[in-house]
Amino acid sequence: MTYRPAETVFGPPFVVRLPSLVYLVIALGAVIAVLLAEQSAPGSFLYNQIVLRGAHGFVGARTFAGLLFAGAVASLVGANMRGVRIRGDGLEFRDVIALGVPRLRRFKWAQIDRIVLDAPRSIVLELWDGTRADLPEVGDRARLAAALEKVAHARAIPVRGGVGLDELPEEGELGEEQA
Repeated sequence: MTYRPAETVFGPPFVVRLPSLVYLVIALGAVIAVLLAEQSAPGSFLYNQIVLRGAHGFVGARTFAGLLFAGAVASLVGANMRGVRIRGDGLEFRDVIALGVPRLRRFKWAQIDRIVLDAPRSIVLELWDGTRADLPEVGDRARLAAALEKVAHARAIPVRGGVGLDELPEEGELGEEQA
């Protein structure tokens, strides 16, 4: 029986999520401003600037705030789609290409010829057909590298770089099931 690691997920770094979180805060501010303006007294600044101007505009203030909020939620979902998932039968990673188009790639352990860990920001998989696959950046790169190094050692996949087997975490620290 071959080594099958427990499923472990590594999400995107906080820096990748930050713009969509800022967008969500701004959209929530717009929704709150519209709700406050609708509840304010006629003739007040918020009522005049948001409700009255929105009634004469192309799109109403409530519709605009709703669209802004929906776009912020979509941005947050798109930012969180990135990441790497170690599965029992292989490796899966998700990334977002131009204009929010998602890309999902799966590799079986037998397809991986070498794991390159010595790049400063990314982890590279050298595949059996001579191609290379760059894994997307994750929030905890050191933990991902340690998990991949452990799987590579158990499955006899060569590793370039890494910390060595003496520095690998003990059983159960990376989320493996103990037998």
